[in-house]
Amino acid sequence: MGDSHPHSPTDPLDFLRLDSRLTPEQRALRDQVRRWTEARVLPAINDYWERAEFPREIALALRELPIIGGILQGNGCAGLDMLELGLVVQELARADGSITTFYAVHSGLAMGSIGLLGSPQQQQRWLPHMARLEKIGAFGLTEPEQGSDAAHVQTRAHRDGDTYRLNGAKRWIGNAAIADLLIIWARDENGRFGGFVVEDPTHTPGLHIQNLSGKVTKRAVLNAHITLTDVRVPLTNRLEHAQSFRDVARVLARGRYVVAWEALGAAAAAYEIALRYAQTRQQFGKPLAAFQLTQRKLVEMATELNLMQLLCLHLAELMQSGEANDAMIAMTKYNNAAKARTIISLAREIMGGNGLLIDHHIARLWTDAEAMYTYEGTNEINLLIIGRELTGLNAFV
Repeated sequence: MGDSHPHSPTDPLDFLRLDSRLTPEQRALRDQVRRWTEARVLPAINDYWERAEFPREIALALRELPIIGGILQGNGCAGLDMLELGLVVQELARADGSITTFYAVHSGLAMGSIGLLGSPQQQQRWLPHMARLEKIGAFGLTEPEQGSDAAHVQTRAHRDGDTYRLNGAKRWIGNAAIADLLIIWARDENGRFGGFVVEDPTHTPGLHIQNLSGKVTKRAVLNAHITLTDVRVPLTNRLEHAQSFRDVARVLARGRYVVAWEALGAAAAAYEIALRYAQTRQQFGKPLAAFQLTQRKLVEMATELNLMQLLCLHLAELMQSGEANDAMIAMTKYNNAAKARTIISLAREIMGGNGLLIDHHIARLWTDAEAMYTYEGTNEINLLIIGRELTGLNAFV
């Protein structure tokens, strides 16, 4: 028989003493973001989520943290290392998925496209304003009929004098309705894939943005359906180094890396909420946490959390050294998105009916996990990327 006396619970994300692998600077940044989310996000986010309203004031307050621009260097960007970026996303996701998506779209996909594929002049033109959150960015790749098959977008760009004319449609575009810069991905008349920066999109003739309604996930961030009818973009607004889908795929790979950390953060939050609930909720004369079935769920959750974290930490090292490939990133995203779904569902089970109430945060995390499972490549697409690497055979076609 073991000791029946209660003792202080162990931090689930330090069960294997992984905190010791972080530098003091990395721990300080992580803790700074955690304190910020606890003060700024958690007290207010449920009301915004329930109203399906974007928390603009909270989102813009991200400028209080040294994180905008992620790993980009110069032009006012944060210049984080890969592990710092992951820890930032982990902490944002522990609080809320909608704020995490706002950050990932603006700082990662939009700024990342300009930082990775723009000319030095384009970077200097746009990135300083974006780093100060004076201009918000959006990333328009997914289309109504082209989701997972993003390489075959139907949006077209035709050169007309000193401008391009864009025609097509985009869907599920985060931040579009509040964006000052909207990057539209399209093929030109020569079949080349390119990124075209539309400035002030809400006042651009021929560009119509309609926010999607009825979402059951990420309700506090705006996603839009966009139609483009002869939208004119100056030649100078085409990202100079974006020539093929392989170029935008480099941006998407970083996005998958971010989602792996987001899934870890959301799952950690769900575990912590469920653990606190199980320790205090009394049933049949004792706390839920004292029941064997509950402890089994908590052990399964904590074990998977640590495995998810190990993957993230190792992938961060590979990304930082330039050794990571698409399949490694896909495997981490595939694993973590699936495991987050399971962990958060178990947390909901532990909380019973109360887990269905948004007041306890679990219901928000529960539905947001479905988005993580779906975007930056559905888990089926990531599985096939891994399968191609393992077998040498392409199952996409």
